[in-house]
Amino acid sequence: MHFLAIIGGGPAGYTAAEQAAKAGKDVILFEQNALGGTCLNVGCIPTKTLLYSAKQYHNATHSQKFGVSAENVTYDFAAMQKRKTIVVRKLVAGIKQRLNNEHCTLVSGTATVVSRTDDCVTIACNGETYEAENLLICTGSTNFVPPIPGIQDNPAVWDSTAALAATELPKSVIIVGGGVIGMEFATLYNELGIPVTIIEALPRILATLDESISAYITPVYAKRGVTILTNTKVTACEGQRLMANGQWLEADKILISVGRRANIQGLEALTDLEYNRGAIVVDDFMRTNLKNVYAAGDVTGKIMLAHVASRQAEVAVGRMLKQIPVQRIAYNAIPSVVYTNPEIATVGICEDALEGCEAHTLPMTYSGRFMAENEGETGLCKLVINTKSQAIMGVHLVGNPSSEFIAAASFAVRMGYTLPEFKQVVFPHPTVSEIIREVVIDN
Repeated sequence: MHFLAIIGGGPAGYTAAEQAAKAGKDVILFEQNALGGTCLNVGCIPTKTLLYSAKQYHNATHSQKFGVSAENVTYDFAAMQKRKTIVVRKLVAGIKQRLNNEHCTLVSGTATVVSRTDDCVTIACNGETYEAENLLICTGSTNFVPPIPGIQDNPAVWDSTAALAATELPKSVIIVGGGVIGMEFATLYNELGIPVTIIEALPRILATLDESISAYITPVYAKRGVTILTNTKVTACEGQRLMANGQWLEADKILISVGRRANIQGLEALTDLEYNRGAIVVDDFMRTNLKNVYAAGDVTGKIMLAHVASRQAEVAVGRMLKQIPVQRIAYNAIPSVVYTNPEIATVGICEDALEGCEAHTLPMTYSGRFMAENEGETGLCKLVINTKSQAIMGVHLVGNPSSEFIAAASFAVRMGYTLPEFKQVVFPHPTVSEIIREVVIDN
């Protein structure tokens, strides 16, 4: 009998497998597609690889403002896709090698839970059955397709997976959903010269982020030619046409990007497993209501980010191994990044999320490094401060390369740093990260 069976080989699954195996435990990992899950194969990594290629083209065609001239700049989308595939394959191979080094048993196929007692979970895969003391469910999530008439089985309609697999660029695209994924695809297509229309049902794009971020990024993209329609509801689809607020809109391709839903197929035998809004309910240590069943990653319906999934897996395995103390996840200090151009990075609460807080904001141009590398951009850095304790409760950034130093802000939020304490932190000069300290010392 295995100590741990894991269903799903994404960031949560392979992290858990490696950690448990390093502790000397017998681990079996089931994955029906490819190691790395959605993030590595059809999500984070391929998207960012293509976005980087698009950014190189965008920078080359706008290099005059830096005193550099480049004539007849072109791009090869097939070559971009080929490079994306190579990057993904290398990373998948690296994960497989790491798990093999730890002597994890890898089973390729669709796993189904057959039965469970408090002492044993039985799993079937490829006609074989396997037993384990503990089960960790890391089945991830899938793209949500809204019930709009005409969308299902429509060759003109893509989800993010289909868009990443496309061998040719669309001539034009309508993106339904102005959230993180939608805005990243809008960035990719816009920088490659493809006409883009974004349809968002809510009053603003990136509605889950601080309102100042939407207020900054919306006119930037509008100036670049992206059509942004907010407060707009799609009610029907016919081929390449969408009915939105009573008017027909048409494009070569329609990309649906309205969120993801937990993937719970194969768990039907766990009849007593508790769910909430279609996701598995877990406690602070990733335990479900069943004694030897744990869950981590998107399937828990918490924060659907790869780095959250990895941390959840670490906590789950730590609990199984009875490592004391096992640190709870600080969900209030989870950083997130939107790979638009300029980048967006954020951690902690928004300005209007909690009474007794105030915001301090400066443009990124207070950083000399930002000025040197971002001609014509202003950016922003906002700190949300508890007025009584002076603790840093949230940090919100727009500007390149904010993704590379949001971790410093996450640390401040996680540790409850106050403004006087943060003033003692020394940042290297010149760096864009200094902008956080600039906001602190300005107040």
